[in-house]
Amino acid sequence: MNREEIKRLLEDIKNEKISLEEGISEIENLPYKDIGYALVDNHRELRVGYPEVIYCAGKTVEQVVGIVEYMLKKECNILATRADEKIYDAVLNLCSDAKYNKHGRIITIKRKEIDIPNSFIAVVTAGTSDIPVAEEAAATAEFFGNKVERIFDVGVAGIHRLFGKLEIIKNAKVVVVVAGMEGALASVVAGLIDKPVIAVPTSVGYGANFGGLSALLTMLNSCSSGVSVVNIDNGFGAGYLASMINKL
Repeated sequence: MNREEIKRLLEDIKNEKISLEEGISEIENLPYKDIGYALVDNHRELRVGYPEVIYCAGKTVEQVVGIVEYMLKKECNILATRADEKIYDAVLNLCSDAKYNKHGRIITIKRKEIDIPNSFIAVVTAGTSDIPVAEEAAATAEFFGNKVERIFDVGVAGIHRLFGKLEIIKNAKVVVVVAGMEGALASVVAGLIDKPVIAVPTSVGYGANFGGLSALLTMLNSCSSGVSVVNIDNGFGAGYLASMINKL
């Protein structure tokens, strides 16, 4: 429940459109609801502007479905990350309009319209192998009401490919750069544009990549200014932060 919804509820009670008891029923589960295995945060959107997100990894199918079912009763927009197809099938049985981004492993359900700014977010990858993490970022940003331009496979091994897409990247309000291996692309992009860059290291690479650690350290030690770094493979975190910046 967000600020506008609370305002409408109080006005409905005041104007006797709903009874006092109906109003109490609406707010009795604030600020959270205990459903046994999860405390669903009903006040998240009110506090930070974005509703609670379901992280599916480590949860059973039944637990995810239970959380989704409760949130649907509250008419919430729902974003579930790290969801496999088994979880999606179960959610789809519950809600026929649930959408699934297979590459990003993201489930989305829309119940409320979100204002979309004119500015856009660019999501850029070094290689095709980085697309799953990039799609997690892009799908997250789109869910929260942003236009996203996807620019894939423009890494430093063929730097001329980046220059062919540079005008699009320059016009973005914020840029998410997703790269594995040595992770150099974020520094290169940041050195060419006057926009904030959110760098996402991925676990793509061979032995000395150390599961994304080499890319993470490269990005943290970037010589280019204006680079912030999220955790390895954390496309969601990048998409969330990019949305916040795009809506400033």
